[in-house]
Amino acid sequence: MSACSLLFLPFDLMLANVLLTLPQPPTITHQSPKDFIIDPRENILIYCEAKGKPHPSFSWTRNGTHFDVEKDSKVLMKPSSGTLVIDISGEKAEAYEGIYQCTARNEHGTAVSNNIFIRQSRSPLWSKERKEAIMVQVGVSLVLQCRPPAGLPPPIIFWMDNNFQRLPQNTRVSQALNGDLYFSNVLLDDTRNDYICYARFPHTQTIQQKQPITVKVLDMDAINETVADMYNYTNNLFVGEYSPSGERRPSFMAPLGQSSTQMALRGGVLELECIAEGLPTPEVSWYKESGDLPSSRMSFHNFQKTLKIADVMEADAGDYRCTAKNSLGSAHHTIKVNVKVPLQSAPFWISAPRNLILAPEETGILTCRVSGDPKPQIAWSVNGPVIPLIDSPKDTSRKVEDDTVILSDVQTGSSAVYQCNASNEFGYLLANAFVNVLAEAPRVLTPPNNVYQVITNNPAFLDCASFGSPIPAITWFKDSQTSILNRDPYVIHNNGTLEINVAQSLNSGKYTCIASNNLGTRENHVYLEVKEPTRILAQPEYMVVQRNRKAVFECKVKHDPTLIPTMNWLKDNGELPDDERFLVDTDSLTINEVTEEDEGTYTCVMNTTLDQDSASAMLTVVVSGTDTVFSSPEEPDPPTDLELTDQRERSVQLTWIPGDEHNSPTQKFLVQYEDLLHQAGVWHNLTEEEGTKTTAHLDLSPYAYYSFRVLAVNHVGYSQPSRPSRQYRTNPAAPDVNPTDVHGVGTEHNNLVISWKELTGLQSNGPGLQYKVNWRQKDVEEDWLSETVANTSKYVVSGTPTFVPYEVKVQAVNDYGNGPAPEAVVGYSGEDVPMSAPESVQVLVQNGTLAEVHWEPVLTSMVRGRLQGYKVSYWRERSLHQAEAQQEEQQVLLFSGNRTDGRLPGLKPYSLYTLNIRVVNGKGEGPPSPNHNFETPEGVPGPPSFLRIKNTDMDSLTLEWGPPQDNNGRLTGYTLKYQPVNSSNELGPVEEMMFPANETTVILADLKYSTRYKFYFNAKTIKGSGPTITEEAVTIMDEVACLPQRFSAIKRFSAHTSYHPPKYLPFSIHTFLLSILTFSPTPPFPPGKEDWTKECVNGSSGSQTHLIKGLKPGTSYRVRLVVKDHSEATIHSTEELVITLPAMKSDQVDLATQGWFIGLMCAIALLILVLLIICFIKRNKGGKYPVKEKEDAHQDPEIQPMKDDDGTFGEYSDTEDHKPLKGSRTPSNGTVKRDDSDDSLVDYGEGGDGQFNEDGSFIGQYSGKKEKDTHEGNESSEAPSPVNAMNSFV
Repeated sequence: MSACSLLFLPFDLMLANVLLTLPQPPTITHQSPKDFIIDPRENILIYCEAKGKPHPSFSWTRNGTHFDVEKDSKVLMKPSSGTLVIDISGEKAEAYEGIYQCTARNEHGTAVSNNIFIRQSRSPLWSKERKEAIMVQVGVSLVLQCRPPAGLPPPIIFWMDNNFQRLPQNTRVSQALNGDLYFSNVLLDDTRNDYICYARFPHTQTIQQKQPITVKVLDMDAINETVADMYNYTNNLFVGEYSPSGERRPSFMAPLGQSSTQMALRGGVLELECIAEGLPTPEVSWYKESGDLPSSRMSFHNFQKTLKIADVMEADAGDYRCTAKNSLGSAHHTIKVNVKVPLQSAPFWISAPRNLILAPEETGILTCRVSGDPKPQIAWSVNGPVIPLIDSPKDTSRKVEDDTVILSDVQTGSSAVYQCNASNEFGYLLANAFVNVLAEAPRVLTPPNNVYQVITNNPAFLDCASFGSPIPAITWFKDSQTSILNRDPYVIHNNGTLEINVAQSLNSGKYTCIASNNLGTRENHVYLEVKEPTRILAQPEYMVVQRNRKAVFECKVKHDPTLIPTMNWLKDNGELPDDERFLVDTDSLTINEVTEEDEGTYTCVMNTTLDQDSASAMLTVVVSGTDTVFSSPEEPDPPTDLELTDQRERSVQLTWIPGDEHNSPTQKFLVQYEDLLHQAGVWHNLTEEEGTKTTAHLDLSPYAYYSFRVLAVNHVGYSQPSRPSRQYRTNPAAPDVNPTDVHGVGTEHNNLVISWKELTGLQSNGPGLQYKVNWRQKDVEEDWLSETVANTSKYVVSGTPTFVPYEVKVQAVNDYGNGPAPEAVVGYSGEDVPMSAPESVQVLVQNGTLAEVHWEPVLTSMVRGRLQGYKVSYWRERSLHQAEAQQEEQQVLLFSGNRTDGRLPGLKPYSLYTLNIRVVNGKGEGPPSPNHNFETPEGVPGPPSFLRIKNTDMDSLTLEWGPPQDNNGRLTGYTLKYQPVNSSNELGPVEEMMFPANETTVILADLKYSTRYKFYFNAKTIKGSGPTITEEAVTIMDEVACLPQRFSAIKRFSAHTSYHPPKYLPFSIHTFLLSILTFSPTPPFPPGKEDWTKECVNGSSGSQTHLIKGLKPGTSYRVRLVVKDHSEATIHSTEELVITLPAMKSDQVDLATQGWFIGLMCAIALLILVLLIICFIKRNKGGKYPVKEKEDAHQDPEIQPMKDDDGTFGEYSDTEDHKPLKGSRTPSNGTVKRDDSDDSLVDYGEGGDGQFNEDGSFIGQYSGKKEKDTHEGNESSEAPSPVNAMNSFV
C-alpha cells in the first residue's frame, strides 16, 4: 500500500500525529536550492531539515568528501537540524564555494539532499568614463544608453535622479528592455543634469550607479546665438539638425528597419518590443497577421510598446506587426517569430517515487519516471548514494527494472530509504522515498460517540477514519444488527466513510464501525439523527391595505421539535426598518399605520441549525375615500400607443403608454419582436424594462423586418400583448458573428469532418449566406486550405493522415462581406486501430485471489487514436492438481487512461492463468500482447459437495461425504464435529474427528438412542479449513408417536378420533391419553375440578383412529389428545374439541311426524278457515257502500298475507309416505328426508365426514337444527310440524 492512499482519510492532522508516534525512516523536509548564490557580505546559511522516528542525525560532504563541521570553527550546525551556518567575517566567501550534500540517517534508513552548488554573487562596478553634456534640439528623438556591467545574476535596471526619485515615464519617454532610456521627442523640460542609470544586483542587494548624464534641450533661437560656440567647445555633444525640427511622421528607433526576426522557445516567454519616434508622440498598436493574438496569454507593457506572450505554443509563430501612428501618418514594423521546440533539456519529473508503508509479507513498487533530452539515465541506491542498488548485495525480495524497484515479501526490519537519481548532460534530479515496514494493529481516528445530524432526504456521511498496517478492513453495523453491505441505501467508501444516499427517519440510530486486520480489531460508535425538514405551512399572502391601517402577514412553520428555529423578516431582501410600527411575533409580522413607504415585498425566513425555508408576499398601500370599494388584484391591461423614435441603422427607441394596473403595481414590461422576413408569426423576447419605465432602447440586427409588441407583468401575471407596432426594416450588412460549436472530428482513418452550428436567418445580416471553411495540419509549416459552402453544417476533408491534430476555422460570408476573423479550434483526423501491443508484461501475485499486472505503455504514434485505456483479458487454464486443461470463460478488465498497471481480482487459488493485454482507442482494440502465464498459490478449499446420513440405528449411524467442488489446493483431510441437541434445543458437548483426504465414509457408534445430533463438516488444505456444511439426524426411538392434528368423525353414541402422522419427536413417546369430560350449561363441578376420563391409545400401533364407547345421548363433551413421555410429563396437548350427541334414541317417536297429530292440526285449521269465510259473507250482506268500495280497493294489509301461497292451508294427508304439504317445498333432488330416528351424528355436518379443520375446530357442529342447503335458498328443508303451523297464525 502506498502512503499516499492515507491522504484520502479524513482528519489529516490526527493521522499525521499518529504517524509521528511510529517508527519512520528519515525524510528531507527542507533544503537549499541546487544553484545557491550567496551574498559575500553575509553569513552563509545552507538549509537541511529532516524528520523521522527516531529523529535523524546529520552529516555533510563537500566536493564529494566528508566535511568535518566540528573541525572548522567558522562552521556551526544548528541543534536537532542539519542546517549549516558559516561565519565569513574576516574570511573570503570564495573559500566556502563548492558542492555540498547533506545526509540524514537513523536506524531505519538514510536520506540525502540534492547537491547544493554554493557560489557568491558578484556585483562588478561600472568602468570609469567621462560623460559629455548632450545638447539636443527641441522636438527630435534621443536615446540615453545604460549598458550595465554583467553580474551574477544579471542586474535590474531603472533610471532615477540625484534625489533617488524615479524619472517619470510615459508614451513619449520610456525604458527599453535593454535598459536604455528612449525619448520619442524631447521637450525643453527634459533639460537636466541628473539622468542616472542604476543597476540593482538581487542577491547582494547592492545598487551600482552610472555617471550622471546631462541633457540640454535648445530651441532655434538659442541654437542661432550659440552656433559658433558649439564649434569652439569640443566637450559638448550636439544631437540633431541645425534646421528647425517640426512635426513629422513616425519612424522606429528599435528595432530598426521594416522587419526583424525573433526566436522563442516553446513553453517560454516571448517579449516583442517596438519603440517609435515622431512628433506628435506616436501611439503603438499590435496585431498578428493571419491570426489573432492569444488574448488569454498575452499582455501589453511599457505603454503598449512591449507585447508579452506567456507559455509560448507553436501556434504563436508568425508575423507580428507593430504600428506607430500619429496625426501625420504611420509606420510599420514586422517581427517574424519562430517557435522552437527545445531539442535538448535537463531531466524533469513525470512521476517521482512516493513513500511506501507496507506490512510484513506485502509487496510494493517504487516508480521513478522522468523525461528529458537526451533520455536521462536512472540510478537507484539505498540508504545513500554511496553504493548503487545494482551493485549492492543480492536481495531476493528486491528487483530493479530500469525506473522501477519491486519489493516483495518484505520483512520487519527491512525499512530503508531509496534514492532515485536521473541525470543527463544538462542536469539531474534526485528523490528520496522511504519504505517503512510496519506491523500495526488498527487505530480508529474518528472521535468516539460523534453525533451526526441531517435533514430527511439529504445524504448522510458517517466517518470512520482509521490507520493500521496492513490497511484495516472497515465494516459497519447498525444497532447491533448484521453488517451493512455495500448496497442501497448504503455506500461504504474506500476511506471507511459510510454514506446513506437519501437519509430517512428509520436510518436514525447507533452505528458501529469496526476496523480490523490480522493484528487486531478496533471499533467506534457514532450516532445518526435524521431530522424532519423545516416547512412553512401558512405562507404570507399578498395584501392591499389602506394607508394608516394595519397589515398582518402570517408565517406558520413546522419544524423538527429537537431543532431550535429562528424567524427573520426581510423587506425587499433587506432588514426591516427600525420602526416601532413593525412588530414581529413568533408566527406573524404586524405593521401598524402603514404608509406608502411600507410598500414592497416581505419575506419570512425560518432558520434552524440544519436547514431553512422562506416565503414572500407583497404589500400594496392605497389612498382611498370612505366610499372606495376594494377589489382583488388582476392582470394589468396591455400597453397602448406603441411608437418608434430615434430610428438608426442598428437601433430604435420604442415608447408606449401603460394600461390599468388593477390594484397590483406593474413589476416589468416585456418587449417582443417578430421578424417578418425570416420567421413570420413567431414572437421572440427581446428585452425587459422596469415597471416604472415606458421607453426601451432596442438593439437590432441588419436585414430584418421588425414588428414590436409589449406585455405588462404584475404580481398576478402577464397582460395580453399590445397591438403590434408599425414595421421597421434594417439594411443588410456583413455578418457580425461566425458559426459556433466548431468541431473537427474524423469518422474514418483518412478524413476530417468539420462541423458547426449554422447561423439563423436573423444572424445572417444579409442575403447570400455562405461559410468559408479553413483547415491546416497543426505543428506543420503549411498554408491554410479553404473551401466555401452554403446551406450545410459540415464539410469533409479527405486524404488526411491518421489521427493528427488540425486547426480549423469557419467564417460566415454573405453578399455584403465577410464576418469577423474566426478563432481556430483544434480537431483530430480519424482514428485507426492500434498497431502494436503493450510490452514488458509482468504479473505480481498478491495472494490466491488477487494479482497485479504491469506493462509498458504503447507509444502514442502506435496508438493511432485517442487512448481509451488498456484491456486485460485473462482466463483460468486449469487447476494445478489437474493434468488436462479445462479452460474457463475469459474475463476482461478495462483500465481507463494511460495506466501501466492494474489488479485482477476474483482469481481461484492453486490455478494456472493466462492473460494478454491490448491497447484500446476510439476505433477499437490493438493486437494482443504475447500470452503470459502465472500461477496462484493454494487457498482454503470450498465446502464438501455433500454430507449424507444413512443407516440410522438406536446408537449408531453412517456418514457419507463428497470432496469439494473447488479444492483450491491439495486436500490434507476433513474435520467432523458433532454434538447432541436436547428437547429445549440446547447444545451438548462437541466431539471432533479428523479423517484423511481419501476417506469418504465413517460409522459413528456409541450414540444415545432417541437423540437428535448436529454435525459440522469441512475440508482442509495447508492454508486452512474451508466453509462448514451442517446436517442433523435422530437416532431411532424405542416408541414413535405422532402429534394429533385433527379428528375425522363423531358417531352418535361413540366417537371415532383420527390424527395425522407427526414428525419424529426428539424423545420417546409412552402412549396417547384420550381424556373425555362431560359438561352441561351449568357445570355441576367447581371451576378447576373437572373430572377427566382417560383412555390410552397405542402410539406405536400406527393407528390414526380411536373409538370412544359408552357416551350418553344428548350430552356435550370436551375431547383432547395428550402426549406424554416416560416420566408421565405432558409433552403435547391438542386444543379442546366440543362434541354434542343427539338427545333422542333411535326407537323414540317424534310427535311432529305422526299422522294422527298432523290430521288433527289440519282439521283445526280447516274449521278456522270455514269460520272466517262465514264472517266474511255475513259482513258483505246488505250491499256495497262507497266506504265499502274503498275498503275493497284497499284491503287490510293484515289480511293480505292470507292470500299468499305461504299463508294457505295444505291438503291433509294421513298416508304413510309423508308427502309434504301443499304449501311446503320439496328438495331439489326429489327426495324426502328420512325419519329422524334414522339420524346419526353424520347427518349434522356439512358433508358426510363431519371432519375437523386443520386447526382442530369441528365443522358442522350439531346445534339442534339442521343447516339450510345452499341450493334451497331461504326456505326450510323440513316438513312443518302442527305446532309450527299454528304459530304461523299467531
